[in-house]
Amino acid sequence: MPYDKNLDQEIFSESSDFGDSKITVSVFSYNKGEPKLQISRQVRRAQDEWIFSKLGRLTKAEAEVVTPLIQKAMGKM
Repeated sequence: MPYDKNLDQEIFSESSDFGDSKITVSVFSYNKGEPKLQISRQVRRAQDEWIFSKLGRLTKAEAEVVTPLIQKAMGKM
């Protein structure tokens, strides 16, 4: 069965801006299934356009900001 965006329900989403990048912590439930945590990074391009990027590694400052968001998201699961 192919992915259907209409079946993907966003339960929680919060972002932290780090200047030229931002990290978003979200909780999604697909087709009323088990809620799952998603962490994504976006980077800012030239014309203030945000594009998705590989999350990869976090700096200590990023981890310190994202950790409470993860805890908050886990409370919604």
